[in-house]
Amino acid sequence: MGEALAPFRDNVVIATKFGFEADPNNGGKWSATNSRPGHIQQVVEASLKRLRTDTIDLLYQHRVDPNTPIEETAGAVGDLMQAGKVKHFGLSEAGAKTIRRAHAVQPVAALQSEYSLFWREPEESVMPTLEELGIGFVPFSPLGKGFLTGKIDASTKFDSSDFRAIVPRFSEENRKANQALVEVVTKFAEQRKATPAQIALAWLLAKKPWIVPIPGTTKLSRLEENLGGAAIKLTTEDVRALEEASSAVKLEGERYPAASQKLIDR
Repeated sequence: MGEALAPFRDNVVIATKFGFEADPNNGGKWSATNSRPGHIQQVVEASLKRLRTDTIDLLYQHRVDPNTPIEETAGAVGDLMQAGKVKHFGLSEAGAKTIRRAHAVQPVAALQSEYSLFWREPEESVMPTLEELGIGFVPFSPLGKGFLTGKIDASTKFDSSDFRAIVPRFSEENRKANQALVEVVTKFAEQRKATPAQIALAWLLAKKPWIVPIPGTTKLSRLEENLGGAAIKLTTEDVRALEEASSAVKLEGERYPAASQKLIDR
């Protein structure tokens, strides 16, 4: 990544994360949360070296660490900002109380959490706090981990390496039940000569000016499709109609396996 971005460093914003320890006995996979100040310092120094840059534009805490007070974590990031190694501080999947505590020590620039028509819980839990404090919202999985594209149904088979294979919401039974939401979005998209993915992204962009979704893809054609979502301007009435229709669908299944659910801050 550092080699690829080197020629364009001044034209890009680099965001990266800290907050987990890698287990060398388990192929380097994340083993536990760790947001202790010393660990943050080590992670940032390693990231700067790999990214071949002097500063990280946006540094997120990947998950709230229950063993480290958020004030200590925020203070450590603040020290890195004072040193010029980090420009902005972000949180991920943090609850409103944690956001406020962190913000009181070091202003939080952005929250990265899941938000889409497939998962609207943040509207009640954190978005009022973000708006009050002037914090940006960066929704990950804005296409519902691909479900809102309409390319996944009850017959889809996930590879064992695909995280969705162990997500309750993506079990065959739950996909069948949740297909009703995809039908709502697809019908809405057909009326506007767009794709379901574009409507899902346009909805997020129409919600608040401080929301910047980050859809992921490995295909150029999907990237171009996603970019097309920014050109679709939904009216207040469009948003209301889409939300009313989608809210009538009862979604089934948790969005994370039980072990991962424990890492979600409330």
